Amino acid sequence: MEELVQRICASLGVDENTAKISIGHVLGFIQKEFPEGPVKELLAKIPGLQEAIDAAAAAPGGGGLDSLLGGLGGLMGGAKGDIMALAGKLSGLGLDMGQMQKLGSEIFAHADGLIGKENVDKIVAAIPALAQFR
Repeated sequence: MEELVQRICASLGVDENTAKISIGHVLGFIQKEFPEGPVKELLAKIPGLQEAIDAAAAAPGGGGLDSLLGGLGGLMGGAKGDIMALAGKLSGLGLDMGQMQKLGSEIFAHADGLIGKENVDKIVAAIPALAQFR
């Protein structure tokens, strides 16, 4: 987990706490949408990841754009709504869209090395909204 956190800090220019919560939000979303197979394997290969997901779920909401995107996500429903809610949570942490894209790219690149590109591609195929972050 520490290697991924440092990778996110360097790429996004954020502190460790923001990196951990951001990672937790993204992987919590992925876990919710596709809990078995390669996601389960990824969670097993990153010690501390489940704790980061749990901490992100318990983190207070931001308000402002966070609340607006989360509300829009609730209206849309399903994975599309969930990706909007995720964007709202990340925005509430102070991330802009460029940083969100880098976050996704860094997480997927790290996952490629742990579970293989083919398995990461299966995750993205199961959750098409993630393709923009690949």
